[in-house]
Amino acid sequence: MTSAAPTFDASRERIPVRVFGGPTALIEYGGLRLLTDPTFDAPGDYPRGGGRFLTKTAPPRVPLAGLGPVDVVLLSHDEHQDNLDTSGRALLADVPRTFTTTGGAVRLGGTAEGLAPWQSVELARPDGGTLTVTAAPALHGPEGAEAVSGQVIGFVLTSPDLPTVYVSGDNASLDLVREVADRFGPVDTAVLFAGAPRIQALFDNALLVLDAAGAATAARILGARRVVPVHCDSWAHFTESREDVVKAFETAGLADRLQLD
Repeated sequence: MTSAAPTFDASRERIPVRVFGGPTALIEYGGLRLLTDPTFDAPGDYPRGGGRFLTKTAPPRVPLAGLGPVDVVLLSHDEHQDNLDTSGRALLADVPRTFTTTGGAVRLGGTAEGLAPWQSVELARPDGGTLTVTAAPALHGPEGAEAVSGQVIGFVLTSPDLPTVYVSGDNASLDLVREVADRFGPVDTAVLFAGAPRIQALFDNALLVLDAAGAATAARILGARRVVPVHCDSWAHFTESREDVVKAFETAGLADRLQLD
């Protein structure tokens, strides 16, 4: 069943989204400050076993000290350093609530709360009313990848008087994007993880997250008025850049929907 989209005046409401690099973005929604997958370390290597590394290539655009208070972390998963690095992990202790996968909540403890796909939780808004956070299904790789790559979730933010925001997390499945669109579309703002990451030893080098063309297709499926691309810089295993996202959206006739700053 398709949910009715919240009523809002698009010319009046614009949800602030600030991108810090990698998968990390700050969303200000209904008076709350929500941070996606926190990564604030300096560039460096993260051992992954078997002589393999994940290499961070750029610092965050804003240092952790300049972040300010965070009310909620929306953590797509905790098992990969390009989504939760050392500084990001330490930050969780200072955040009142962290929503993540059910398995991730067990591993992290503290304020982490696990959400299964389509599970919702309501938060009180300091400006009045409530914000609903709904976990969206995600798949970190090709069909069957979960046994290797682990659980991942995305998020949908809704409130009766505010536009809908979708955060994809590390998702490579357009079929799951269609499920989100069926329930919540059209969305106002889609924070789409892209970058076409691939690791030669996994899944015959298949995509682990959407590539640029896939992100443009996801935007069309969702009917998104605005798209904020993240997870397409700062890590060596990302095979596409923000420039690739721009080119794909231009090709699809959707360039006017991109927010790049």
